[in-house]
Amino acid sequence: MNPSGRATIADVAEAAGVSKATVSRFLNHRERLLSRDIAARVEAAIAKLAYTPSPMAQALSHGRSRLIGLIVADITNPYSVAVLRGAEKACQDAGYLVMLFNLGNESEREREAIDALAGYQVDGFILNTLGRGSNVVDAVTLHGKPAVLVDRRHTGMHTDFVALDNHSAMRDTCGHLVEGGYRELLYVTEPQKGVSSRRERTAAFGACVAAHEPRVAGEVFESVEGDGDALDEALRALRQRAKRGRRAAVVAGNAVVTLRIAQSMARLGWQFGQDLGFVGFDDPEWASLIGPGLSTVAQPTDAIGRTAATCLIERLRGLDAAPRQLLLPGQLVVRGSSQAQP
Repeated sequence: MNPSGRATIADVAEAAGVSKATVSRFLNHRERLLSRDIAARVEAAIAKLAYTPSPMAQALSHGRSRLIGLIVADITNPYSVAVLRGAEKACQDAGYLVMLFNLGNESEREREAIDALAGYQVDGFILNTLGRGSNVVDAVTLHGKPAVLVDRRHTGMHTDFVALDNHSAMRDTCGHLVEGGYRELLYVTEPQKGVSSRRERTAAFGACVAAHEPRVAGEVFESVEGDGDALDEALRALRQRAKRGRRAAVVAGNAVVTLRIAQSMARLGWQFGQDLGFVGFDDPEWASLIGPGLSTVAQPTDAIGRTAATCLIERLRGLDAAPRQLLLPGQLVVRGSSQAQP
């Protein structure tokens, strides 16, 4: 008996006077390959020792680990955490466990992550990664595992894709600001760097501004971590344009950018909703606590995670269909930062 007090396959083999391979054949319902006497001895040893086989070992013996590999670009991003929770719930409901690999925004580690998780015999992957280059495509193809992409597309990778409907969400955001009297808009995003979701939101912002020209003008600013001075200057320039009697507002590409803008507003001594209007993608818990409350686009992160996991599990159960694209609607949460013009 091992130190934990739980019987092992070796204990059963010793008690029955057979090899571990013989016990394994019995457990895998191949007792027909054993004599009646040996099968009876193994069965008696199992009952005596109250032996229960490891679910993982049983799954592996049938070619399934019931493990799902989830790779995220940045676990400090609230979006990734919320999607993880949704995916984990759906996996648990279906009898799967999730193994997490955090890239820390290092795209060159994507192949390393897939190789590492494949070493644990995961059945498939959910990828919320940066989507740059072809390393992921090559690695997934190499291991022959199904995968589902979340939020960010990968060029050349034809598989199920689950994300926010960025175009509709941006259209609703800009429409809300224009209706509230805002005419000078600034979209602040993290550097696009080939990340599809950032490109899509930037393109959607441009389309929204074009749809309201000439009464509405808009610009795009890429915010780099640690360069608060450049962001301060971009906000000053926006407010300068607004001095022509046109209200100005900022749209933030995600919660990371929202926090940078909040820090910049504090440095400048400005107030949300008074000096600048604001709407940010993602709805972190602290959004309602800043100034008059920050208006946001709440992403259906739980549903995105659950949907991604469900898509993958359907593939694992044999679904053979063309790759699906599932775009889920966001919810505009209006607070004081985007109040309408009196």
